[in-house]
Amino acid sequence: MKQLLLVFIGGGLGSALRFIIGKQFTFDSLSFPWATFIVNLIGSFIIGTVFGYILVKDKLSNDLFVFLVAGFCGGFTTYSAFANESMSLLKAGQTNLFLSYVLSSILVGFFCVWLGYMVSQTFFSVS
Repeated sequence: MKQLLLVFIGGGLGSALRFIIGKQFTFDSLSFPWATFIVNLIGSFIIGTVFGYILVKDKLSNDLFVFLVAGFCGGFTTYSAFANESMSLLKAGQTNLFLSYVLSSILVGFFCVWLGYMVSQTFFSVS
């Protein structure tokens, strides 16, 4: 029950922050979906950092892991919006924008996970 509450609180915070960031950008089928792109990259960095920390310290409280990964990142990042915005770009005939969005989301997302991992490896291995 405690972990369910942690997911609920983390997810609520992540969703609220995603909503706030989403309000700063507009998306139509002719423009790059910056809000989803940004939140997914931030979420990728956070997950990379969490897993990097676990590898360095060989531990992380299960409650904090559930709160951050399943809760916060689960509520903050959004694959469904990414898929829908990608489809909207395709349907509008914005093939180049579609390709740049999909490829950059995947490649830069992987880079952000790696970067978070490397930051954890560097920062937490010295302490």
